[in-house]
Amino acid sequence: MQAIQTSRLRGRIQRGRTLGKLERREERVAYLFLLPWLIGLVVFIIGPVIASLLISLTNWNLLTPPKWVGLENYEKMFSDRDFYNSLRVTFRFVIMSLPVYTVVSLSLALLLNQRIRGMYFFRTVLFMPSVIAGTAVAVLWSILLNPDVGVVNQVLGAIGIADPPRWLASRDWAIPAVILMGLWGVGGGVIIYLAGLQNIPPHLYEAATIDGANPSQKFRFVTLPMLTPSIFFQLITGLVGAFQVFDVAYVLAGRGGTRASALQFYLLNVYEEGFQNGRFGYASALSWVLVVIATVVILITFRTSERWVYYESEEEES
Repeated sequence: MQAIQTSRLRGRIQRGRTLGKLERREERVAYLFLLPWLIGLVVFIIGPVIASLLISLTNWNLLTPPKWVGLENYEKMFSDRDFYNSLRVTFRFVIMSLPVYTVVSLSLALLLNQRIRGMYFFRTVLFMPSVIAGTAVAVLWSILLNPDVGVVNQVLGAIGIADPPRWLASRDWAIPAVILMGLWGVGGGVIIYLAGLQNIPPHLYEAATIDGANPSQKFRFVTLPMLTPSIFFQLITGLVGAFQVFDVAYVLAGRGGTRASALQFYLLNVYEEGFQNGRFGYASALSWVLVVIATVVILITFRTSERWVYYESEEEES
C-alpha cells in the first residue's frame, strides 16, 4: 500500500501537479527539522571555508583592516623555507607511519581474533588507550622518551644498547619518536580490522583447507583479499589524520632549535604563521595549499584502489 501511495505521489509531481495540504505540511515539518543542521552547515562549515579563501588573498593581522594582495601569499611560499620544511616533515611522517600502523594494527587484530579464554578483556585493554586525548599522550611520552632519564632509554641501556637514540632531541629520530607514540592509539584500527576478520565467510577457509592450503597461503589468498576494504578505509582515514597532525607536534616541538625544526608539521607551521606571526592571510593560503595536496593524494589513492581492493559482492554479481 505504501509503495502504491509513493508511486502516485511521484506521478503527480512528474505531471506538475501541486502537493496536497497534508503533503505540504509534512514537507515544511521536514525542512523545520533540517533547519538546525542547515544553519550549522552554513555558519560553521560553508561560511568559514569561503571566508578562509578570501582571507588567503589578503594581508591581515586582525588589528588592521585586511589589505587585498591577490596571489601574493601563494607566490611567497616558493621562497619560504618553513613551508618546504613543513612539507618534508609531514610527508616523511605520512610515508613512514602508515605502513607501520597498518602492519601493527593488522597483526594485533589477527592475535585478538583467536578463540581463547579472556580475549574480550584483552580487546578492551588494547582499545582503552586510543580514547585518551592526544595532548596527554604527548606529555606522557615526552617523559618516557627523555634521552637522559626516560624509561625507554633506560630499558634499551639495560638490554645492552650502549648509545640509545636521543629521540625528540635528534633530527633523525624525532619523526620515529612521534610514530612510536602513535602506536599507543592503534586500538581503533585494530577494532576495524577485527570486524573485517570476523566478517570473512568461514566457507572460504574450508574451501582453502580442502585445496590443501597452509596457514600462510590462507592469509595471502583468503584473509588479505577479504580485508582490503578495511585496509582501504584505514588508509584513507590514516592519510587524513597524518596530514592533520598538530596537537602532538605543538606539545613536543618546543621553542626553536633542532626539535622545533624536526617536528615542524604543516599545521603547526600554519598555526605559527597565523597566531604567532600575525599573518592570517598567509596562514589561510597555507591551509588551502594543504587542502589541495591532501585532495590530490586521496584522489590518487581512490583511483588506484580499483586495482587492489576486493569486494565480494562485486564478484558475486559478475
